[in-house]
Amino acid sequence: MKEVNVAILGMGTVGGGIYQLIEQEGRNIEEKEGIRLKVKKTLALDYSVDVPEEKKARDISEIIEDPEIQIVAEVMGGIKPAKDFEMMALRAGKTVVSANKDMISQNWPDLEAAAKEGGVGHYFEAAVGGAIPILRAVQDSMQANTITEVYGIVNGTTNYILTMMDERGLDFDEALREAQELGYAEANPTSDIDGLDARYKLSILASLCFNARVPVDKIPCEGISKLARMDIEIGKELGYVVKLLAIGKRDEDGAIEARVAPTMIPKDHALANIKGSFNAVFIEGSAVGEMMWYGKGAGDLPTASALVSDMIYSVKAGEPRYASFDNRYDAQGVRFNDNGLTEYYIRLMVKDEPGVLSQIAGVFGDNHVSIRSVLQKPAEKGGLAPLIIVTHEAHEKDLQKAVAEMSSVEAVHGELHCIRVEQ
Repeated sequence: MKEVNVAILGMGTVGGGIYQLIEQEGRNIEEKEGIRLKVKKTLALDYSVDVPEEKKARDISEIIEDPEIQIVAEVMGGIKPAKDFEMMALRAGKTVVSANKDMISQNWPDLEAAAKEGGVGHYFEAAVGGAIPILRAVQDSMQANTITEVYGIVNGTTNYILTMMDERGLDFDEALREAQELGYAEANPTSDIDGLDARYKLSILASLCFNARVPVDKIPCEGISKLARMDIEIGKELGYVVKLLAIGKRDEDGAIEARVAPTMIPKDHALANIKGSFNAVFIEGSAVGEMMWYGKGAGDLPTASALVSDMIYSVKAGEPRYASFDNRYDAQGVRFNDNGLTEYYIRLMVKDEPGVLSQIAGVFGDNHVSIRSVLQKPAEKGGLAPLIIVTHEAHEKDLQKAVAEMSSVEAVHGELHCIRVEQ
């Protein structure tokens, strides 16, 4: 039996989950893997579970300087001091497992360099999809595939909000408030509702799928706070469901397109049926075709499950695993496509009078955007009617130019609402 001493940095929801999981599943792990995990030290300001005083470290040096501690689990969150602590542990020859997606996505090259310096591994399955073993699947099960697409729901908070808007007709603010009351959304939900959390995760996932570094700043990001209940309802009429999707594509020439945005998908698409706070990820591989992973994307024990799995993996793997691509901040040879091709749903408020549609169609036509369907709703107070247009596939820059020029059409009032459509 191999005994492995572990330290946990951060004893909130996830840190407490790791501690509980090792206690509850320890014997099972021993029987299946021949490894006895033992939490020797913890470091935190607040504790979500009871931990014996002798296991509470006074400061980080007590963990870094302990030669018996082999693995450090960092679940503090944020950039500082989490990055510093991880770097110290790695350089000291301690494997690090982490769920800190924002810190990892923005500092991966530094962390990997420190891991190589210490001769240890840096693993972060829990950073994308919680309990879903998507990173391990990409690295260990799809080596014989060229991955051309990865897309999915990777943020449970926004998926819960959109589910409530779709199924119960709630406004965004009402659905957000309910998500906060149930503990699905933080008191400050900015990272979730603005799409930042999903962008961090997509940076990591797309990098592994496309074997090329996809930095956060190369991923355009739109949140869901501007979504109106009307658009959810009209989307249903048209046969669509709105989800916040993280999308990565690589074309035949190797250029990468990555984006996080509210997206309409057909109601019979498998992702349309992912409800509540669950996550799901699709991957298109050259040999396997389309595959989907589904499960809980957050929570104490689901996330802890992925972290403990990384601990076991690091012990069994022998040699540490590092990125096989150029993981520097200034990685050369990676091309990004900022003019992707997709369909669009557009809602405008227009004067209910003859000739308006032809003016609008003219602006789209002049910018190489072809209209697939048009739906006009009855005029509201003030004589303005919602006009809904769904385009054929159009290039991003053409669409944005058409939208910008639409303000010159006298019959169009207010802001245009534009949502991407993926078939």
